[in-house]
Amino acid sequence: MKRLLTNRTVGITELREPAKIFDKAADRPVAILKNNECVGYIVPVAAVDDTEPRFASPSEVAAILETSNRMAQPVLDYLKDK
Repeated sequence: MKRLLTNRTVGITELREPAKIFDKAADRPVAILKNNECVGYIVPVAAVDDTEPRFASPSEVAAILETSNRMAQPVLDYLKDK
């Protein structure tokens, strides 16, 4: 069985009344099942992030990498002798 990307599900026959599906959705995606197999998803507009994506600046990337390296260094030092 495939992994569902949401914990809300409806049967395909419930598509006859889409308003009820959106009420049940509570601003989260809903998986549509047919014979217990996912055939699609309904995603309410409120579930989609409408902020504009942006690129990280080189200084932000460097700061994240530095933090990551500091956190990983003790593990790397430990594994060096193994």
